[in-house]
Amino acid sequence: METTEVKMLAFPKPLQAVSPSGLTASSCAARRTHKGGCPSLPSPSCQGLSETPEPTQRSPAMASQNPAPQAPQESLPEVRAQPRLRPGTRILWRSSGKGAKEADHQQRRSKDEPVSQTPGMHRPKVPEKQPRALPVGAGFSTAALLSSALLGAASFSPQRDYSFWQEIPEVKSRGLLEGLPLQQRHLQEAMFEVITSEASYLRSLRVALFHFQLSPALRGALAGAQLQQLFSNLSQVKDTSERFLLQLEDHLDQDVFLSGLGEVVLKHCPAFHRVYVPYVTNQMYQEQLMQWLMKGNSRFTQVLRALEEHPICQRQPLKAFLVLPFQRITRLKILLQNILKWARPESELAKSVGLAHEAVGEIVSQCNENVQLMKQKEELVSLEKRMDFSKVNPLPHFSQGRWLVREGELRQVLVQEAGLGYRPQVSMKPIHLHLFNDLLLLSHLKEDGRFLVKDYAWTGHVKAELFKAKPLGLPGWTFYLSIAQNHRDESREVILKAESEAQRQDWISWLASR
Repeated sequence: METTEVKMLAFPKPLQAVSPSGLTASSCAARRTHKGGCPSLPSPSCQGLSETPEPTQRSPAMASQNPAPQAPQESLPEVRAQPRLRPGTRILWRSSGKGAKEADHQQRRSKDEPVSQTPGMHRPKVPEKQPRALPVGAGFSTAALLSSALLGAASFSPQRDYSFWQEIPEVKSRGLLEGLPLQQRHLQEAMFEVITSEASYLRSLRVALFHFQLSPALRGALAGAQLQQLFSNLSQVKDTSERFLLQLEDHLDQDVFLSGLGEVVLKHCPAFHRVYVPYVTNQMYQEQLMQWLMKGNSRFTQVLRALEEHPICQRQPLKAFLVLPFQRITRLKILLQNILKWARPESELAKSVGLAHEAVGEIVSQCNENVQLMKQKEELVSLEKRMDFSKVNPLPHFSQGRWLVREGELRQVLVQEAGLGYRPQVSMKPIHLHLFNDLLLLSHLKEDGRFLVKDYAWTGHVKAELFKAKPLGLPGWTFYLSIAQNHRDESREVILKAESEAQRQDWISWLASR
């Protein structure tokens, strides 16, 4: 069988090139020489995404006599060599994470898609040639160098590439499209898109992991805690995507009509919840750290710019890769909803996909709730630093179990009696209200931007309402605030003036709802 000529990269002798799948250069070389090479792969790599550059070529004899040294710490553990597959078979990826399925498996690969999953984002065309190899000393790890060529090229021949269900060789050879209703065709394409989009998403995750997170230059520019905060549990997200895609393709091999797609998604929902909720919850801290590093760490900025300019990134910044997990779990919900649109409501497929759609929707809701809670917590911590309790009894554990509902500046109306037969004198001064889920603060905004707290009370002791009989001389849009018990266990009454009728009604409603 015809073999493919391989262009080699020279790596330093102490390092052994390891692909993101975990296959070493020596194992790949041995496979190419066994029974005429790897005829099932359309490229010289033993990985199906694209070509993988390898170290200087060694003969099989050299490979057996001089085993390669151990891989650096960043490399992934080695997995079993892939079996020979039928010519023309596409391989999406080879699982290597903990708990991944090790059984040999024939996989198909869908058409290369742009790296980013963000709707409306610029998607440049992938070049048809292998990207220029970078020298090892340029600051990239061996894994990053290998993944750059692995994920950055689209070298497969068109006849072996398909992105639609109707292009699958088995569908064509068996003539499954003949007599298939249009609605059923739409249904099949909608289900197949779950696989193709997951493959594209996984390729993007690998860029984020191997090209960015495992870059020695980037690691050298960050502290260990910063690296963990920036990438969070991204490696676990990638491993979960690998296992999910593997089972999707297992099911496709067993049933080209994908009738059990809903069960496959539902089976992986616990894993989705386990990795996506923590990752999305941490995204706010990712953004804060990224902003801080871009302003105060010139070395990080320089390294990041060099990494982002590599062709493998397809002109997408690191930020675009870091938001992909939240975009993916949200998109999976939309894909399942699209399947339900084409499936017959009474069918078993609709029932299973409906359950999967509900489970994924709960994960998305949990992600959104956690994001809001984290924002509220950070907002409260920041606000606590601006509070001055020197005039009142301080509140212990101010930022625990509390969140801000509403805040704003009003006018406190002061009425002074002028004597019998005279109109009362009315004056006003600004007062700032912070309404929390359980607490109301009344304070004065100082020139330094801090709030001098004048009084506070639990919301259960606060009541706001309109005047039944408006006293003479009061301005418009005023309302009555009654505090039955404040921080000194005293009662007091406050007249407040809003800037508009809408603002007055809002405050009365919010205070009443507490």
